[in-house]
Amino acid sequence: MFKNIRKLTPFSLALLSIAFIMSISQSTMTTAYPILMKSFNVNASTVQWLTTGFMVAMTLVMPLSPWLLDNVSLRKLLNGIVALFLLGTFLAMVTPNFTGIIIGRLLEGLAVGALFPTFQSVIMENTDKNQRGVAMGVVGLVMGSALAVGPIISGVVLQWISWRALFMLFFVILLILIIVLQNKIENTHTMKPSEFDWFSAITLLGFGGILYDISIIPTSGINFSWWLILIISVSLLAIFIVRQVKLPQPFLDLAVLKYRGYVPAMFLTGLSYSGLIIATVLMPLFYQKVFHFSPLWSGLLMVPAAIFLSQLNPRSGAMLNRIGLKKLVYIGMAMMLVGYAILGTLGSDSWIACLIAAMLLEGGNAFIMMPAITAANNALPKNLVSHGTAIITTMRQVIGAGSVVVASILITAINANSSFVHALLMTSRWFIVVPLIGLLLTVRIKSN
Repeated sequence: MFKNIRKLTPFSLALLSIAFIMSISQSTMTTAYPILMKSFNVNASTVQWLTTGFMVAMTLVMPLSPWLLDNVSLRKLLNGIVALFLLGTFLAMVTPNFTGIIIGRLLEGLAVGALFPTFQSVIMENTDKNQRGVAMGVVGLVMGSALAVGPIISGVVLQWISWRALFMLFFVILLILIIVLQNKIENTHTMKPSEFDWFSAITLLGFGGILYDISIIPTSGINFSWWLILIISVSLLAIFIVRQVKLPQPFLDLAVLKYRGYVPAMFLTGLSYSGLIIATVLMPLFYQKVFHFSPLWSGLLMVPAAIFLSQLNPRSGAMLNRIGLKKLVYIGMAMMLVGYAILGTLGSDSWIACLIAAMLLEGGNAFIMMPAITAANNALPKNLVSHGTAIITTMRQVIGAGSVVVASILITAINANSSFVHALLMTSRWFIVVPLIGLLLTVRIKSN
């Protein structure tokens, strides 16, 4: 692993360090929900907006990343992204009311949404094609490990300090990091200045609307307002697509969709991310509700899966050039299939079975997500890499959010007529369909 990391440039390592700290913030809040509900006297559907709002904000900004890269120098862009994140974190840390935390999380989400496709595009552009698998394997290590260790850090901090300490921890570490790494930031991207298209930016609200609609299904259901939001959102996206095709310098160059292998790889990254994020949702429920572990132990039991993921990501990236994407995806989807099967059959009998299932679900992600992103972008010319990455990260976010909503709906619906334990088992079994869909998509991938 460390050998692979040493192959990256100092600038790439600086980007990865910043991305790691900001990525952890995605998954730390769920452990703090009960404490925040009690502290601010809010219900479960309200506190859920700390995650839902974050994800919606991310999705709104991701498609703008190619324009930002082409029009803002990397030093200014990176410093601006970090400054926005620090502002949101500071606001959430010191606010006396829950609304302040929501606003702080929205600002954090905007920053993370701008950073993810940006830093992946820059690393891709600055890496030879035959080394991209290794480089993106390290990127997968950073993103996957950050998502997995978020609940662990949250559980440890909440056990002994307070929820405000979570925000303080990220604020202090990130502030020190951006100051120390200033001399490592380089303006490596070739800029192509263009006017900011406000009309296209407004139509991008369609992405946020769809994600919002997905997120409110468990609490509000499907009603007239839900359909109205969906119709408006889809209409906005349709206008966005038509406009991008006609613009000489579009926000998102949809020509990437014409390249062979790109579309199935795009969906595969979303399906693999689904396995990773569902593991972080279901496992704490199994540990706490079935086996009655404390939040701290629930977090610590996620450590083996996080370590397994971190070990596999760089290795799977290195394997991409040797055995090709198709075989890697078969391995990853098979691991996810077995993971869900174990969870759905033995999840209530043994916490060790849950631990093994989590390792398989997260480990399967290592063989799919970043190798698929690498293979998709390897098929593109260099000037389209930022556009390809932006589209993939946006779709991955939507599929991931949809998976969480589906899990919530299944658990709630099954629990209404049965026990909570049975609901968790049945939900795990239903999610076997995800790797099965992935295997069908794999057929459309070119062999090495």
